[in-house]
Amino acid sequence: MSTDYEKKMELLLVKLHQMGSLVEESIAGAVEALKKQNLTLAEKVIAEDDLVDRLELEIEEKCLQLIATQQPMAKDLRRVATLFKMINDLERMADYATDIGKITLRIGHEPLIKPLVDIPRMALLTQKMVKQALDAYVREDLQLALTVANDDDEVDQLHGQIFRELLLIMMENPRTITQATHLLFVSRWLERIADHATNIAEEVVFLVTGEKKLLNE
Repeated sequence: MSTDYEKKMELLLVKLHQMGSLVEESIAGAVEALKKQNLTLAEKVIAEDDLVDRLELEIEEKCLQLIATQQPMAKDLRRVATLFKMINDLERMADYATDIGKITLRIGHEPLIKPLVDIPRMALLTQKMVKQALDAYVREDLQLALTVANDDDEVDQLHGQIFRELLLIMMENPRTITQATHLLFVSRWLERIADHATNIAEEVVFLVTGEKKLLNE
């Protein structure tokens, strides 16, 4: 492809890095706000979702312009098409982080019904998955993409463990049902973020091999 194409792809990768970093920060901030019941931080996470939305639109527009003006073929076309799909997954991740921030505001300063241990573990793991999925795309690293899928299994296990613990708490004390339900949603949304990271990993497999492969069946 032309030098112009390569320059435009480099600019797109810079924007992708910005978007990915914002998403990672949103996940970390949302769960930190919940753990410490920091309502100011929760509001910041919610407000910064607009930045992710704007980056998605900007990258989307640049991808379409690149396809129209450079008419990439074969793997170069897959590279742009993969990026186009990835930004939608990143935007959805940011939405889930925002939802966690809103849950934190609903719980407020009400005492937590249990110490938050596994939810922060899930958050750290999902952040790692997001970073590795994006790195796999930039490096076209098939093995790193497959590692993301393996980590998704651990997230699923943590989600199941949290579900069982919160269910027992609700059965023992019905007054905990509202907050326990909120925490179940938080766990579910982190699990969904991990699924979106796995979606990106699947796109990387397609980019590298030209074949579609489901990684989290």
